[in-house]
Amino acid sequence: MTHFLDIHSTAPDDLRAMIDTARATKEARKGLPKAAPDADLPLKDKMVALIFEKPSTRTRVSFDVGVRQMGGQTLVLSGADMQLGHGETIADTARVLSRYVDMIMIRTFEEQTLLEMAEHASVPVINGLTNRTHPCQIMADILTYEEHRGPIRGKKVVWSGDGNNVCASFIHAAGQFGFDFTFAGPEALDPERGFMDDARKKGVKVEVERNAEKAFADADLIVTDTWLSMHDAQSTRERRFNMLRPYRVDRKLMGFAKPDALFMHCLPAHRGEEVTNSVMDGPASVIFDEAENRLHAQKAIMKYCVEN
Repeated sequence: MTHFLDIHSTAPDDLRAMIDTARATKEARKGLPKAAPDADLPLKDKMVALIFEKPSTRTRVSFDVGVRQMGGQTLVLSGADMQLGHGETIADTARVLSRYVDMIMIRTFEEQTLLEMAEHASVPVINGLTNRTHPCQIMADILTYEEHRGPIRGKKVVWSGDGNNVCASFIHAAGQFGFDFTFAGPEALDPERGFMDDARKKGVKVEVERNAEKAFADADLIVTDTWLSMHDAQSTRERRFNMLRPYRVDRKLMGFAKPDALFMHCLPAHRGEEVTNSVMDGPASVIFDEAENRLHAQKAIMKYCVEN
């Protein structure tokens, strides 16, 4: 069964094919109504379950619209609807869902929930996000960078802030797509060492730099994410904010990057915290292209899953 669980567990040639498919699909739809189906309908007569243990705007809308544009239908289920792993084991839920639907996208908390779902499902499973990784977002980011600046291979990507799940998938992508990666953030929020070591083994430079100005030097792409989760206690929020303040992306820090460097943020953003309005709304920002490209990248991912 062809799942899409993480970037580092998907072959580089397959990842490149997905990016190429996403670009071609996006180009082919220019000028068409947003709700109109694609001429190529790989999901025709197929049902896709979209499971959300964690709330979402971009993931829910982009997957729902993408499935419909590709000729399929969606069944949207919340954590309350499913109670995954509580009233019924995840394995049994996977087996049952596989009898009803043709594909499963799951946005959940624990990575083990995703892995167990994929192990026992007899239909493709897509990682819509876990606490550990967020591969669909990074596929959209790669697509966005290459639309604006050409191939990302050999470029320098700098992550500023918290080494979270989105950061982890960017590190995975560094190894698979061949670009260098620098993490700028406090030691307490470093990305997983194993992720960085795996990328280095594939021949790319992965560095940790505590000084944000040094980290930003000669960067081709600057990326950040929200510092705070909706689930964080107030004491945690204050401590984290104080740790991360030196890594807020502002015009001064952007000035250390290359003149044509881009800025990305997966959204939603806490404007004025991890990034200033002047950067979010400035000429380097491609955040809304990035948000749109979730749709096109995920359509390519779903096409890859059903056709393989």
